[in-house]
Amino acid sequence: MAGRRELNRARPQVVVGAPTRGTTNPNRLRRVDRWLAGDPGVQAVLRRAADPLVVDLGYGASPVTTVELSRRLRAAQPRVRVLGLELDPERVTTAAGAADPPWLEFARGGFELAGTRPALVRAFNVLRQYEEHEVPGAWSTMLDRIAPGGLLVEGTCDEIGRLCSWITVGHDGPRTLTVSCRLIGLDRPSTVAERLPKALIHHNVPGEPIHELLSTLDSRWAAAAAQRSFGARARWLTAIGLLAARGWPVLGGPRRWRLGELTVPYASVAPRS
Repeated sequence: MAGRRELNRARPQVVVGAPTRGTTNPNRLRRVDRWLAGDPGVQAVLRRAADPLVVDLGYGASPVTTVELSRRLRAAQPRVRVLGLELDPERVTTAAGAADPPWLEFARGGFELAGTRPALVRAFNVLRQYEEHEVPGAWSTMLDRIAPGGLLVEGTCDEIGRLCSWITVGHDGPRTLTVSCRLIGLDRPSTVAERLPKALIHHNVPGEPIHELLSTLDSRWAAAAAQRSFGARARWLTAIGLLAARGWPVLGGPRRWRLGELTVPYASVAPRS
């Protein structure tokens, strides 16, 4: 296929980045996948793209989450092609058996995105091992390769995908922060703090906006405790409504919130220091 020939021809000989631990599990990234497949902004990016290529960067020792991403995105956008990239050649070889060209392929690559021009990049659990000061450079390297109007989704999650957060980044800079939690059994929303993206995780301290957001959300979650008899979703919906009433610029609507999601403009949580 033309896309595959272009990939092989464009692939650089030098890859950029450091290998990850490779830890992965089936459905670990289901929360961000669900958001990517349902968010109107993301879907608009893929619809507009002449070539709706999606790169899954750093998929790990097993290609399972890349396979899941391909299936979920193609259910919403049948033209989407997914390319899984890994620095470790052995991981690429292992993943080859799961390939379904041209819709799903695997190659060696890092932040330079193997010379491709994707419309969307998912980079999950990749930057946790880096220092915070290295994040802007990694973002910039990826955005230099992402097609005009495209999007980077960079974040992290726990080992089984119950706590998850991500930042959307466009060529104009970071746009939104989303946190997504499994509501059943959730003690307090700020538990997600341990899985914040690298750009924010060290700023969850008093005086910083992200700490204020999570602290206020905790207090609103506590205030909504009377809704527990109607279920965790009802309690979360009430808490998000109370958060918005406190002046936080909550994005989306009940359809997203009931999934345990909260999205705010990145400017509202951007570090002050």
